[in-house]
Amino acid sequence: MNPIKTVSQVRVTSPLMSGLVYAFIMTTIGTLVTSLFLLLSNAQESSLHTLTTIIHAVSLFIGGWVSGKRAGNRGWYYGGMVGLVYFILIFLVGFLAFDAGFNLQSLQLLGILFAAGALGGMLGVNTRK
Repeated sequence: MNPIKTVSQVRVTSPLMSGLVYAFIMTTIGTLVTSLFLLLSNAQESSLHTLTTIIHAVSLFIGGWVSGKRAGNRGWYYGGMVGLVYFILIFLVGFLAFDAGFNLQSLQLLGILFAAGALGGMLGVNTRK
């Protein structure tokens, strides 16, 4: 019997999809860390809005970084698109699950997510070898 010399790897080749996957993974990790922080400390839930905005922004920065690095060019475009698609998915979940509508806070979050993704994408393109 011949041993297997190579193992096929699952790799997302689309810059947009890879950025979204990384962004959602980082969002999940950030949410778990924040939940543990709130559970184990005396922190108030009034600061939760600020914490979630920071988690989303950092996640989109990393997702934009990965997207820009995979794309190789137009990092601001791919990072910004990751931010836009991420916002649409988050907004749909909020709308369908919690009946949350579109308001000024949503528009502000959209701007923050687009900017964080675009900045990450620009830096991701410049770190490509």
